[in-house]
Amino acid sequence: MRASLASSIAVTCAAALALPLTLSSDATATPAAAERRTTGTSAPGGTTPGSTQSLPLTPLTSNAPRTPPSSSSSSSSSPSSGDRTLPPPALAPAQGLARRDVRHFSLVGVVWDNPDSELHGRVQVRTRATGTAKWSAWQDVDTHNHEHAADPDTPERASGRVRGSTAPLWVGDSDGVEVRVQGEADGRTGADGRAVTAEPLPKGLHVELVDPGAEPPPQGPELNAPPPGALTAESAAAASAAVNAELAPIGATEIPALSQKETRADLLATRGEEADPTATTGTTGTTGTTGTAVGGAANPRAKPYIGARPRIVTRRGWGADEGLRESNFSYTKTVKAVFVHHSASGNNYRCAQAPSVIRSIYRYHVKSSGWRDIGYNFLVDKCGNIYEGRAGGVARPVMGAHTLGFNSKSMGIAVLGSFGAANPPAASVKAVAKLTAWKLGLYGANPRGKTYLRSGGGNLYRKGKNVRLNVISGHRDGFATECPGGRLYAKLGKARTTSARYQGR
Repeated sequence: MRASLASSIAVTCAAALALPLTLSSDATATPAAAERRTTGTSAPGGTTPGSTQSLPLTPLTSNAPRTPPSSSSSSSSSPSSGDRTLPPPALAPAQGLARRDVRHFSLVGVVWDNPDSELHGRVQVRTRATGTAKWSAWQDVDTHNHEHAADPDTPERASGRVRGSTAPLWVGDSDGVEVRVQGEADGRTGADGRAVTAEPLPKGLHVELVDPGAEPPPQGPELNAPPPGALTAESAAAASAAVNAELAPIGATEIPALSQKETRADLLATRGEEADPTATTGTTGTTGTTGTAVGGAANPRAKPYIGARPRIVTRRGWGADEGLRESNFSYTKTVKAVFVHHSASGNNYRCAQAPSVIRSIYRYHVKSSGWRDIGYNFLVDKCGNIYEGRAGGVARPVMGAHTLGFNSKSMGIAVLGSFGAANPPAASVKAVAKLTAWKLGLYGANPRGKTYLRSGGGNLYRKGKNVRLNVISGHRDGFATECPGGRLYAKLGKARTTSARYQGR
């Protein structure tokens, strides 16, 4: 991403998007041909839910009438509806996918070969609701997803599987798609008066169509034998649940809420201490190998600053296919800071659909982007429900892939939605405050405080720089990005204050 995201966006939006254009002759495949180029992980007989269709994008040509983006919102199923001749397009590259029938999907994104390449331009999709002839308006896909990634020089980043990717967009149950990607013009003008492109589009552009599946995957011997060294789905699910065994029974779909008194007593019991009922609140807290704060208290018998443990939907609860992720868990040393994100996947979901949205993001992160697991440590929906993210234990310092350069000694919370122009629901902000009051309390961190994190490398801070950050920060504080959206970012001050109050500060 460029140093100034705002200027990049301004240039992008100013570029002439004379689309849709026609596809070159090698891209006019029939739906049957598109199906043959589809990839997925469903087991024979469809026993494992969810799949991913990966379709290549190809160059668009400019020798046909074009529909301006402003007039392309017609719900007619006729591709030519509203077409009219426009001025010549910008001299910028364009790729896309012609309107076509596909298998059912609910989430869409675009990926490319090199994770270090950036897509400077605009990505738009329109989709057809399943079983209808109604096409959506063109929808923008957030192109700046690479800042949600594993840190440089980590095994996850160096796996050779990671690809560049846009943010995923939730579109609901669909069976038709059309895609256009327009490269960014740089403001210069050619001899013929058309804008000149700044740089080519990344190589290997594909659109990823994700079906989250309707039910959690079955756990049992009926699944095909895994590759040598891989966990079976059954053993992977057991391992994922075992790391939360002290908080909920194996196989539980949720970790129940505790009162603040119960949470404090639980934390002190973990330290091997008993609370002094006459003692004041206060602890500095350090972390042990279990990821729970142990020892280091200013007053060993003091009530710790910690919020009540909130209800958390487990990975089993939202239907994670544990056979997708890497089998082992990855930890950092402690949790000194929290980075708040938005998923940029849009706000057109119901709370009952949130597990499907999360399964889709999980599959997109692993199968399409090449990450070891879903990138975020926790996710929060618009109703304030909290979901376990990356596997490894909700109380432990699990290494995520949420804030490029600052995944060490931090955790990432993604609020499902897009909050550049829309206000985040009050329930979501409250849930962030509750979750951080509890999780930061395990590690002795003050939600209203400041801390230092060492940069692992990014576009805002050089590798090795010690950066002073809010304990509860927005993604943009560690990386030049719009995330978590201006409207959610503006609520972080309230989240810090509320979180500290929940801790008893």
